[in-house]
Amino acid sequence: MILYLIPFVLAVFIVVYFRLYLFAFPLNRLVILMYHQIEKESHEDLTVSVENLEKQFSYLSRKKYASLFFSDLTVLSKKSIIITFDDGYKNNLEYLPSLLEKYNLKATIFIPTGFIEKGYNNYPMMTFEEIRNLDKKYFEIALHSHAHENLKNASFDFIEKDLKKNMQILDAQNIRYSKVLAYPYGKYPQKKHDKLTFFSILKKIGIDFAVRIGNKVNYYPTQRPYELCRIDIKGKDSLIKFKLKLIFGRLKLF
Repeated sequence: MILYLIPFVLAVFIVVYFRLYLFAFPLNRLVILMYHQIEKESHEDLTVSVENLEKQFSYLSRKKYASLFFSDLTVLSKKSIIITFDDGYKNNLEYLPSLLEKYNLKATIFIPTGFIEKGYNNYPMMTFEEIRNLDKKYFEIALHSHAHENLKNASFDFIEKDLKKNMQILDAQNIRYSKVLAYPYGKYPQKKHDKLTFFSILKKIGIDFAVRIGNKVNYYPTQRPYELCRIDIKGKDSLIKFKLKLIFGRLKLF
């Protein structure tokens, strides 16, 4: 009898683990994609090639995904998706505007203001003026801290001051932004008491949503607005792998 139950238990586990039950509730299914850099050719996980990105955007357009900003999160469509890019690299400015316009998609760019002020690992970054002048039809700006430090073990005093500085600099630069935070490195406090304190800081300073990595499809509306999951799109992901990530989020059981 137990042997007969194994396939059933396994099927239930897979449905729950990959959140496949959300296909039965498409108006509650929210996919958030995570990207970083764009180059003509990709040689690392955090850089997607222009060719691959266009194939992915073309697929989203053909399949009629509803591309949203976080500021649009009221009622979802049947295929709701948020496309995000971290850090504000200059190559985003070079390649994204034309692709977003071509495929009628939107993108949220998470800005760590310290990277814009001082640079990051010799990568060319956008300027505040360039960020300010991005077409608001296609681009939403959001928060990625100021110093881009791992928040998992940072002091609460540092966290609050750093996130406030992130917002204050954008305000001073007259850059409109949504109060959505992408955790640097996807990390934040995990111990129960520390997490509750951390989330209370986010609420205090007016953060509406925060995103980790997680590689899961989200249920929305959510009871966990500070733990929305993003799906990590890697540089060498084939189009087939991209399609599978849209379905499963993660492609490994463990």
